[in-house]
Amino acid sequence: MDDTTKKLYRNGADKKIAGVCSGIAEYLNIDTTVVRILFLIALLCGSLGFWIYLIVWICAPERVR
Repeated sequence: MDDTTKKLYRNGADKKIAGVCSGIAEYLNIDTTVVRILFLIALLCGSLGFWIYLIVWICAPERVR
């Protein structure tokens, strides 16, 4: 297995609730604020953001730097 394989982790060093948004932002190499705003919009438009957040929170392991 090569070292360039990316994995999704919850970022314990830059978390507001569980580190899900900062972990996704790190994985996608984008700003954390953008991901947080997208989750907020998804939450307000029918609670899809809540369910995605919850699933990632349960499934993704936490990585503390």
